[in-house]
Amino acid sequence: MIAFEEAYKLVMKHSLELGDEKVTLLKSTGRILAEDIKADRDFPPFNRSTKDGIAIHFSAIENGLKSFKIEGVLGAGMPKGTLSSSSNCLEIMTGAVLPANADTIIMYEQVELKNGRAKLLKEPIKGQNIHGQGSDIQAKEILLKKGTVITTAVIGILASVGKTEVLVKKLPKVCVISTGNELVEISETPLPHQIRKSNVLSLSAELEKKGIEHHLLHLTDEKKLIAKELKKALETHDVLMLSGGVSKGKFDYIPEVLDGLGIKKVFHRVAQRPGKPFWFGIQEELNKVVFSFPGNPVSTFANYHVYFMPWLDLLLGLRTNTKTVILDEPVQPHVSLTLFLQVATYWKKGQLRAKLVQGNGSGDLVSLAQADGFIQVAAAEEPIKKGSVLSFISVSLKS
Repeated sequence: MIAFEEAYKLVMKHSLELGDEKVTLLKSTGRILAEDIKADRDFPPFNRSTKDGIAIHFSAIENGLKSFKIEGVLGAGMPKGTLSSSSNCLEIMTGAVLPANADTIIMYEQVELKNGRAKLLKEPIKGQNIHGQGSDIQAKEILLKKGTVITTAVIGILASVGKTEVLVKKLPKVCVISTGNELVEISETPLPHQIRKSNVLSLSAELEKKGIEHHLLHLTDEKKLIAKELKKALETHDVLMLSGGVSKGKFDYIPEVLDGLGIKKVFHRVAQRPGKPFWFGIQEELNKVVFSFPGNPVSTFANYHVYFMPWLDLLLGLRTNTKTVILDEPVQPHVSLTLFLQVATYWKKGQLRAKLVQGNGSGDLVSLAQADGFIQVAAAEEPIKKGSVLSFISVSLKS
């Protein structure tokens, strides 16, 4: 059995090289840019009006002119016009191209329109209400850097430079595998000795949030069947994510079968609770990674967030955001195990605070729904005082 810190480092050490791929713009939300995005022209691409009003040449104001003949109207999307005389003006709408021979926009609220003329009600400032060409960014400048997460706002930027397809980091293909004769489909009525599948559905929902292509597989406790199905899964997936079958029971065949399939064990059993029987291995030649979590719901859920999520961030070139919380009550550590304790969180005076969620062991599904995440409690003998700051692993949007 190894310490949690060592197990974490070993998982992070074994990333995958999956390369990049092109996806259509509307399929890229949540993905990670694998290229720098440069402006294909100036932003804005022309001098544009920021107000509805009139366009003039300011020299007319300097010469004492207060009333202008209106020679036409310019709207957004119309070609660039020309102001024929400095004693005239053009009506102009927001977003329209500033006409040639004009250098100032006066909004409608500051003029009076009557009988084809515009009379000033307030003297303007030269150059006002114009969004200058290239004032946001100039052609060839980088708009978005490689490694940027594509949000809905980023989609708008990509669209503005004509990116119908985007180069993004490839996501791993994951096979989520449940094991055990006691598990039945959620649509079935379990017998007294059976339970419905839940772990793999939770994992599937988490992967779905990340847009990760995944396949669900269930294996009964038959060694030959397990070996056959895991071999097939390894051929078509980058990551195997198992729940169950890694403890010391007589039907826990997973470690033995994985070894027979050429998966090198990196470690098995970690000095932590929950999730002590966690098994992690790699197949370097085939570029495969195996996360084999204990079958108890809290163990599976905790290990997914403690290990797989930061491992995925590393694979995608993202920085894992470390969070902390302030304890609302004292906590007793374990003398030899790192604890991951479920907590509910709330904000108070700008600080994220946490109170323990009392569960009934690593098989307690209900407590998971009440928790916003886990605090990490290092092995120690002395209690941790109320008000202490601890590392926090969030599993909830609110925290």
